[in-house]
Amino acid sequence: MLRFLSAPPRAAAAARGITLGNMGFRRYRISLVATLACALLSACAASFQPKRFPSTALLYKASIGEFQKKHWENAVTGFERLTLDLSARDSLLPLSHLYLARAHEHLGDYLLAGQSFGRIAESFPDDTLADHALLWAGDAYMHLWKSPQLDATYGAIAQTQYRMLVNLYPSSVVRPSAEKALLRIDEQMAAKDYDTGMHYVRRRAFDSALIYLKDVVRNFPNTNHAHDAMLRMVEVYRRPEMGYKEEAAEMCTALRGAYLGDAEVLKMCGPTVASDSVTAKLAPTGVRKPVTPPQR
Repeated sequence: MLRFLSAPPRAAAAARGITLGNMGFRRYRISLVATLACALLSACAASFQPKRFPSTALLYKASIGEFQKKHWENAVTGFERLTLDLSARDSLLPLSHLYLARAHEHLGDYLLAGQSFGRIAESFPDDTLADHALLWAGDAYMHLWKSPQLDATYGAIAQTQYRMLVNLYPSSVVRPSAEKALLRIDEQMAAKDYDTGMHYVRRRAFDSALIYLKDVVRNFPNTNHAHDAMLRMVEVYRRPEMGYKEEAAEMCTALRGAYLGDAEVLKMCGPTVASDSVTAKLAPTGVRKPVTPPQR
């Protein structure tokens, strides 16, 4: 046993019945299989050529087949060609834009998906797909703005799509979904300004902090961050180095009017006082005044 273990590699291979010729053949066979597999994959990828189809109807049918097989890149190739070749009056054109957008989504290309969805509403505003396409376009752009800390460019583009849906198609069945999406965008944009304001609070740059906190209340009054921003403003106004007692009192009046019975407001500002009715007109513009406290 020890002699076998100490034998040279060639002798050990021979002892196991493996010759150098057999070993070489195995390597060759593995290499050949790998090469054939790569060739087959390349052939499959290159096999879908839109120019091979004599008509747009046949190309559309073949592209649908690629989409159903989840060959997303082939589907993109086919439908992209169709969006260029089909006439503006062809009923397959909006559907081609739709499938092209969906294929882009499956590939994770949300920017291209949003653009393709947007073209449906832009080019075919009277089509039954138009309102849905605006919703889907907004959703695609929102995939590109997942955090308030990121650049809000795509969030603003998504906001535009949702607003167009609400304004152009007020009776649409997907309007409620667009309105909910708009509230989510407002919340994220408010969070961005709120976080910036709190950054300045931590740095004791209180005047700069108030600018951002006021923007939250003014621009996004229906968000949870508006509630928090108003509370933080009271804290800043009351700081010894600020000494804005009147401003703090006015903000408390606005808070008590906007968030009736809210525990945090009661803790910060106390119960309603007689002067509230006098100073209520000084509440920040746009602050909501619900009958019950907003859901936090």
